[in-house]
Amino acid sequence: MGKIDFKAILATENNFPEQQVLDEKGNVVDQDLMPDLTDDQLVELMTQMVWTRTLDKRSTALGRQGRLGFYAPTAGEEASQLASNFAMQPDDFLFSGYRDVPQLVHHGLTLAQAFLWSRGHIAGNNYSEKLQAVPPQIIIGAQYVQAAGVALGIKKNKSGQVAYAYTGDGGTSQGDFYEGINFAGAFKAPAVFVVQNNGFAISVPRAKQTAAPTLAQKAVAAGIPGVQVDGMDALAVYAVMKAARDFAAAGNGPVLIETMTYRYGAHTLSGDDPRRYRTKDLTAKWEERDPLIRMRNYLTAKGLWSEEKENAVIDQAKADVKQALAEADAVPKQKISTFLENTYAVQPQNIQEQIAAYKAKEDAQNG
Repeated sequence: MGKIDFKAILATENNFPEQQVLDEKGNVVDQDLMPDLTDDQLVELMTQMVWTRTLDKRSTALGRQGRLGFYAPTAGEEASQLASNFAMQPDDFLFSGYRDVPQLVHHGLTLAQAFLWSRGHIAGNNYSEKLQAVPPQIIIGAQYVQAAGVALGIKKNKSGQVAYAYTGDGGTSQGDFYEGINFAGAFKAPAVFVVQNNGFAISVPRAKQTAAPTLAQKAVAAGIPGVQVDGMDALAVYAVMKAARDFAAAGNGPVLIETMTYRYGAHTLSGDDPRRYRTKDLTAKWEERDPLIRMRNYLTAKGLWSEEKENAVIDQAKADVKQALAEADAVPKQKISTFLENTYAVQPQNIQEQIAAYKAKEDAQNG
């Protein structure tokens, strides 16, 4: 009986090299992968990254002050989030996870609405019809199924759009992840699926989630292309995402992208303490790969960036946060009667009675 070399099979199937344009110092290491971005576009991308890093710092402080509700820190993932989003078109349909509010804001969501969503206010979910997106998905990985369905609709309508979705490494352990990429692959739906591998699904290391050496190779089972990219390298992320979008929009089917990134902060501000499952040395190692340092060095060498320009962006971000917070604070607070009205499209008798009772109580409290 012949022998099968399973180790050799694994060695062949695990060949998913990490794509990179800029090294940790901001030096170009792969000119062939260098994206065709104008100087103005490079500056705009860096501006979005610096603005978002400032937003994260302010949001973290606001969350700890009790002025926001749910918040998932984003510092460290700016290249993964914003360079990928930068490669998409305004009419492409965005499906985000709860850490992906920055993409939504740069896709057209107002910051005030983002703050209201964090507080659980219904106004934070009332999107303009012009905004091609849905509110952040709380169920891990469920946005992949949504994206697959919308992508199929896009294909049937021949609109030329692309649906794109984000999840974390933990999302790839969910059934919805496989169902989404398999469905989209089977129907060659125009979708781009991004897995932001920050190393931990809350506190569970990626190595304990799956035996697969990469998450990009999970695309093989769905019969679609998979690629791994340095998620701290904005230019590489953009180049890979732009190529994936072009591939999907041309009718070739979906693409799965794994970005190798890291979150400096906690999983969320809701009680998570990363010091219990991550070492200081690990975080320090990733901080040396910081996406802002790379782009700052690269753009400064090209004469496109300066400390003064960065400080101006930071000041603008602080002003934007202050204004958005004032707008969110001015929105009337929700009432129990409103919760019940919004929950039921057709209200049964007992719910109607509860609504009436709560409204009477609320009117009395308001004098």
